[in-house]
Parts: sequence; C-alpha cells; structure tokens
Amino acid sequence: MDHVPPPAEELALLDRELARLDARRMQLLTRRAWLLSVLQPPATPPAAPPGRPATAPFTPSSPSAAPVSPRSAQNVLLTLGGLLLTIAATAFTLVSWGQMGIGGRSAVLALVTVAALAAPAVLLRRGLPSTAESLGALALVLMVLDAYALHRVAAPDTGSLGFASAASAVLAALWAAYGLALGKLRLPLPIAVVSVQFTLVLWTWAVGAQASVFAGALLLTAALDCAIALRGKGVAVRATAVVGGCLSGSAGLLLALALSVTAGTPAAAVVPGALLLTGAAVALFGVWRAPKEFAVAGGLLAGLAVVAGVGGVLRAGAAEDWSVPVYLLCGPVLLTAVRAPLPRPAGQGVLWASGVVAAGSVLSAAPAVGMTLVGPVSRLTAVWSGVPDGRARGALGLEGMEWSQLSTAPVMLLAVAGLTGAAYRWWTWCVRMAGAVVSPGAAWRGAAGASALVLGWAGLLVLPVALDAPYTVTVAVQSVLVAALLAVTVRAVRRGADPVASAALVCAVVGAVSAGALSLAVEPATYGVFGALLVLFGAAAVGTRADAAPAARVARLMQAVPACAAVVCAMVLAGALGASLELATYRAAPLMLAVPTVTVLLGARLRGGPSALPVELTGAVAGAVAVAMAVPDAPFLALVLALCGVLAAGTAVRGERRPAAGYLAVVLFVLATWVRLSASDVSAPEAYTLPVTVPALVVGVLRRRRDPAASSWTAYGAGLAATLVPSLFAAWADPSWVRPLLLGVVALVITLAGARLRLQALLLLGGAVLAMDALHELAPYVIQVVGALPRWLPPALAGLLLLMVGATYEQRLRDARRLKDALGRMR
Repeated sequence: MDHVPPPAEELALLDRELARLDARRMQLLTRRAWLLSVLQPPATPPAAPPGRPATAPFTPSSPSAAPVSPRSAQNVLLTLGGLLLTIAATAFTLVSWGQMGIGGRSAVLALVTVAALAAPAVLLRRGLPSTAESLGALALVLMVLDAYALHRVAAPDTGSLGFASAASAVLAALWAAYGLALGKLRLPLPIAVVSVQFTLVLWTWAVGAQASVFAGALLLTAALDCAIALRGKGVAVRATAVVGGCLSGSAGLLLALALSVTAGTPAAAVVPGALLLTGAAVALFGVWRAPKEFAVAGGLLAGLAVVAGVGGVLRAGAAEDWSVPVYLLCGPVLLTAVRAPLPRPAGQGVLWASGVVAAGSVLSAAPAVGMTLVGPVSRLTAVWSGVPDGRARGALGLEGMEWSQLSTAPVMLLAVAGLTGAAYRWWTWCVRMAGAVVSPGAAWRGAAGASALVLGWAGLLVLPVALDAPYTVTVAVQSVLVAALLAVTVRAVRRGADPVASAALVCAVVGAVSAGALSLAVEPATYGVFGALLVLFGAAAVGTRADAAPAARVARLMQAVPACAAVVCAMVLAGALGASLELATYRAAPLMLAVPTVTVLLGARLRGGPSALPVELTGAVAGAVAVAMAVPDAPFLALVLALCGVLAAGTAVRGERRPAAGYLAVVLFVLATWVRLSASDVSAPEAYTLPVTVPALVVGVLRRRRDPAASSWTAYGAGLAATLVPSLFAAWADPSWVRPLLLGVVALVITLAGARLRLQALLLLGGAVLAMDALHELAPYVIQVVGALPRWLPPALAGLLLLMVGATYEQRLRDARRLKDALGRMR
C-alpha cells in the first residue's frame, strides 16, 4: 500500500497538530479559571484533610517564586553592613593610623570597641538578635585590631610571636567571658576556641624550642580541645573544638613520629615515644563519649601511636633491616584491648590498629614475593642455559640486587601467618575472649584461614631466595609447596569448599607457574618439575571428584582447574621433548598433538563430568599450538591439520559434541586439502577438488530428500567450499582470463540457484566467490580510474555517501532487517 504522504511524515504532522491542540486547551482553561475568580472571589480555603496537602487557589498573576522573607533580607543587610564596617576599621588601623597622634588613635579605637561591645547587650534586650550578632562580630575584629595597635604603640620592641601568643590567650579569655555573659550570641565562644589554638604553638615558636617541645605544645592544645569538646557549651563550640583537636593532634603525632623514626639511639627515641603515648592517651580521652565512627577512628589512631612509640624505642636499638619486624612485634600487644576498660567502639579501633600494623608489615614484604614470582620470567629467553653460580638468586636473575632490606620478609610473612592461623585454629576461644569488643561472624574465620595459608606459602616461597639457597633446593621447595597446597585443596573440598580451599588452589596454580618457569633454566629440572606437576594436578583433579554437595559450583571449578593445569603441563613436556630431540619447530608439531589425543580420550571417559569440557578445550588449545608450530612448513601443516580433523571427527562421534566438533572437523579437513594442494604447487586444483565436490553434493541431495528440514550448509556447504575456495585462490594468482571467467560463471549459476531454491549456503558462498572474482578482475581498472581522478574527489564522494546513508539511515536499517529475515528463512 502506497502512502501519500509517507508514514513517517504523516506521523510528524499528527504530532505537531496534537501539540497545538494541547496548547490551545491550556489557554482556554487558564482563561476560564480567571473568569471564575473575577465573578466569584475566593473564600478562605477549607482545611485540607489529613494526608493531603492544602492547595492554594489559582491566580493567573501570582508569581511562581515565594517572596523573600523579611528575616532573610534583614540578615543579608546586616551581614553586608558588618562586613563593610570591618573593612573600614581594618583600613583605618592599617592605612590611616599614622595621621593621628598616640592619644587620638587610642581614644578612637577604645571608644569604638567599647561601643561595639556594649551595643549587643542593648540590642538583645530589645529583641534584635541579628543586629546584635553583627555588631558582636565587629567588636571581635576591633579587639584584634586593638591588640595590633597596642603592640605597635606600647610595646614595639617586644617580639611579634611572643606578643601574638599572649594576645591570643588574652583574647580567648575575653571572648569566652563575653560569650558566657551574652549567652545569645553565637560567635564569641567558637572564636575563643579558635584563638586558643595558637597560644602554645606561637609561644614555642617564639622561644625557639626544639621540635619535641613543639610537638608537645600541639598535643597539649589537642588535649585542651578534647576537654572543650566534652564540656563545652553549644554545638558550635564543640564542633570547633573537635576540628581544632583533630588538626592539632594529627600534626603533633606526625611530628613525634618523624622524630621517633629518625632517632639514632634508644635514648633519643624515648622523648618522641613518650609524646606518641601521650597522643594516644589524648585520642582515647577525646573519643571516650564520642559517636561510634569517631570512637573507632580515635581508637585506631591511639593504637597506631602506641605501636609507633614503643616500637620506635626498640627499633633504635636494632639493626636497620629489622625495623619493620620490631614494629610488627609490638602489634599483637594491642590485642590486649579486648580486656581493657575501654568503650566498645574505641576497643574496636585499637584492634583495627593491630590489623593495620600486620597489613603494613605484609606490604613491606610484598616486593620480595613479587621478585621471587616474576624473576624466572626474565630468563625465559635463556631456556636451558644453566644457572649462574648455581644459587637461587642467579636463577631468578637477581644476583646483582641488594637483598639486605628484604632478608626479613620471610620472618614477617610467617609471623603474620602464624597469628592468623592461630586465630583460625582456636576461633571459638578468640571469639569468646573478644566478645566484649567485637563479634566476628563465620566469614571472618574463613578469611583468617585463607590469609594464614596465603601468607605462610609466600613466606616459605621467599625463604630460599632470602637465604640464597642452592638452585636445586629452591626448585624442590617450590614443588613441595605446590604438592602441599593441592593436598590442602583436596582435603578442604572433601570437607566442603570454603575460602581456604579457594586460596590454596590459587596459590598452587601461581606456585606451579613460578616453579615451572624456574625449572626452565636446566633441562633435567624441566622434565622433573613438569612431570611432578602433571602427576600432582592430575591427582588433585581426581581427588576433588568426591562429595561436592555443600558448594557444587565451586567444587566443580576446583576440579576443572587442576585438570586443565595438568593438560598445560603435558603441553610443556611435549614441547620440551621436541627440543631435546633437536627437532625443528614444525617437525615437533605432531608430538604436541599427543596432548589433544589424550584429552579426547579423557573427554569420552569423563562424559558428563564437570571437568570434561574444560579438559577438551585445553586440549584444543594444544592442537592450535601444534598448528602454529607447523606453519613454517606447508606439508607438515597439512598433515597437522588433517590429524586435528581426525581428532575432531572422533570427538563428533559423541552426541553432545557432534554439532561443534563435526563442523570443526569438516573445516580442518578442507583446510588440510587446500594447504596440501598449495604445497604441491598444483596449478589446477579443480582436478583434485571436483572428485570430492561431486560426491559430496550427491550425498547432500540425498540428505535433503530424506530430511527436507536439514540445513543447506550441512548438505552442500563442505562440498561447494572444497572447490570454490581453492579455485578462487588460483584465479587470483592466474594471469589468464579463462579461469576467472569460468569461476565467475559457475559462481553466478550457484548464486542464482540459491536464490531460486531459497538455499542459504548456495546463495552466500556463490555470491561471495562471485564478488571476490569480480573484484580481482576489475581491480586494475579501478586503480587506473582512481589514479586519474583529482585527489579531492574520493574523499568528497565518501563524504557524500555518508551523508546519503545518514539521511536515509532508518530506511537502510529496515532494509538490512528485511535482508536478515530473508536469509534467516532460507535453509
């Protein structure tokens, strides 16, 4: 049916007309409401029923925004007025000061200050709090200016820092008294808290005190802030004290920590340690009645300060590379917080501090673990080249690195592993002891067990490298660790998969990669390690097939991973065998095919098992590796492709693998045929492919007669591709016009037959070959034409094409959908 105008344009016209009707309806309703308001003035609206907001009567001229309240306008005006007066007073003091005598200057400032201090009391009695607040703020600024003027006039020879310290204390006392006297003013008391922050700090700066005295002044200021935060009057005062205490306390603790870390002797570290302990006491005092989040943070800060203070003294007397273990040794002392008389949130923070110390020590050991794991990768280009000096670091390529700072890594890792392992082993007792502070769930026990296993494995992995043990010892230790981890995995899966089993399996895989890469330095070690890994992972795959009911999905994964790892180990062994036999890479490819051969047989044996498909897919990867190895030699490549096709055909015998493996087998056989023809320099491949294509098409016709619903790809795809594709490659390399012409005619006939019979395989294969053949024949002429055109014309044509496609994008999209549907309906 033809539409005039087109449907899209007609839809747009309807939408515009409906929009105009809606706008006209709103105009009429507005006019009607205004007329009703003129004829019947609105009475007082009735009270809205409960649960429904009251609605105001409609008035066309009412503004959309509510008017500004008088109180808001008053506050804005007062704020601006107070700001201007403050600026004027400051300019008078700093700029115009020298134009008056000493008496005049003192009299003016004193008079203005007294007036500004007295005015808020009168204004508060008359009910003008906003005006009183503005003048009170002005009075506070004037008092600062009075202090500056006093220093310039009465005590010009006094040090600026010392005078500022005294002035801050006096002003804080005066402002506090003024704020308590006029309780309705909100600014004086918070400003007094701000002023007192500078008293001790400026005094220590003025007298040139040592850094430890400066840190003590900051901590005393923080203690005073804590007292104000606990006993202060009003939310603003307490909030100001909390902010000041956090800033002063943090600065004091950081300064004390820097002094403790840089102390060279235990005696020099005593004073910073005492300051850190004082800061911890101040933090606990400040959060004693604080909300939970602040209390936890305060407990965390206090715990870290205690460790830094005590550990700093012990560290100064120990060797430099044992600094981190000393701090780690102090961390477990914080666990006594479960019995200390602390609030529950603060106790939780102290326990978190113990965990932070342990985590920090583990992070300090991470570089050693990383170098141990990644080191063998740096020597992959020198496989079987031997081990320098026969030591572990030489095998890792780390013989020239300084290990003094990393020699304690195994100690820290094993110590933390022991603590977490003890918690996992005696979990019930730990929960009972910590019941007053924390109540961890069962998930925390699994995390503790997994952490203990990972850290213990990392510590034992690094130990031979830290000791620079012989190469054979290092390889043996890593292989034994893999065996132990797999044993833990099997045992944990049998008991019910948990985080410990997952951690053990991950560590086993990572450790196997490290041990395997390390063994590549020596040929006998390669066979020994990968052979042992093959047996270990195979045994683990068999062992994890036991009861998996508690966590079926995780247990299936834990069975599949060792099975796939065993296949990978077999691949490495096959490649090593080819290298030992001194075979060329392509000649060693058939050896690699032994791996997928075994996986095909295992897949049939494990039919329906959770590891069957992963094992077969890993074997397919081995087959792809064999194909890649055979690429340099075409005859061997054809042989390997044919053998892969045989394996795929053998897999297709099983019903659950038939669709995918069957198509893969056909593709591999066809590829093997093409490669073999190319390797034999056959100039007329049709002589070899047509005897295959004709019977294949006959079989396809018979198949379609017996099963009309069968796909055309299944019936005719392989037979047509066996001849069309080699002929297409031959036509592209043939300078004569006969072969391309004959191929084009045959492809055209196949394409028309596919369109007439609605067979997808014939249509697509014939059309693709016809297009490629035509492109080959027309390419020289197209190149000549393009070379004769101006250089600006191809981009212009491309841009025009894009504009046309964009303008008719919807229509092109519909055409593409129709084409897709038409192809989908074909067989």
